[in-house]
Amino acid sequence: MKKIRAAVVGYGNIGKFTVDAILGAKDMELAGVVRRKKSIKENEKFPYKVVESISELEDVDVALLGVPTRLVPQYCKEFLAMGINTVDSYDIHDVRNLKRDLNQVAKENNTVAVLSTGIDPGMGSLARALFKFMAPEGITHTNYGPGMSMGHSVAVKAVPGVKDALSLTIPKGQSMHKRVIYVELEEGEDFAKVQEQVKNDDYFVNDETHIFPVDNVEEMINMGHKIYIEREGVASQVHNQRYELKIEVQNPAATAQVMVAAARASMRVAPGAYTMLEIPLIHFIEGETEENIDKLI
Repeated sequence: MKKIRAAVVGYGNIGKFTVDAILGAKDMELAGVVRRKKSIKENEKFPYKVVESISELEDVDVALLGVPTRLVPQYCKEFLAMGINTVDSYDIHDVRNLKRDLNQVAKENNTVAVLSTGIDPGMGSLARALFKFMAPEGITHTNYGPGMSMGHSVAVKAVPGVKDALSLTIPKGQSMHKRVIYVELEEGEDFAKVQEQVKNDDYFVNDETHIFPVDNVEEMINMGHKIYIEREGVASQVHNQRYELKIEVQNPAATAQVMVAAARASMRVAPGAYTMLEIPLIHFIEGETEENIDKLI
């Protein structure tokens, strides 16, 4: 069977683990890594092709995007138009609009985009859907953390004057959270100015947010994260049905593994844009469908 040729775009926290996940998949091979020009380094410790543009790679079936969320739309549209499927971990809450835009590009170019994969959105969406049909009436709460939020940390790092940043998500219960942010500033930068800009960012404007200046962010990094999803509702007109899912992960590694599963699924569906909710679960699993059905049922 021909292996799926996958390219990794971006080589930050997620990109590094995505490479490892591809190398561990029996049905995939790494076509190469796309990085910014100033970051390109090919050496004996990384014996895979590293390029500045995905057009420099051969026969790419799917691109896995490890880039900041706000860059995902432009990368997806570019790659889909080139005939390459895309997988991302987009985590801004306008997925419906992005899906609509990418769906048009994908169908025009006979390609597939799988949006908002990873731990949450992604796996969290599947859990909420599972709980919803098990208890059609009720309330679901999703509580994140305590742990590092990659998307929020990247958003803070993009603020002018910020040298490095760590954003922690702290659960308050019943789907409410606060953000605790540590920033390492460029020399001479005004903390008050940076603080104001962060708090007004779309990522933080609706949350209780606390920001603290520190001398060294790197020594504080812990990529662990927790998610607790709970639903209490009604099944067959019986009340007080309760379902729970608890996840404790190293965030980038878990996100990367789900993205690789989504890349596999992208090769098994018709052209268009999909969330993980819209793809049969069996398509994410390595191996033949009938064999997996025998194993899992």
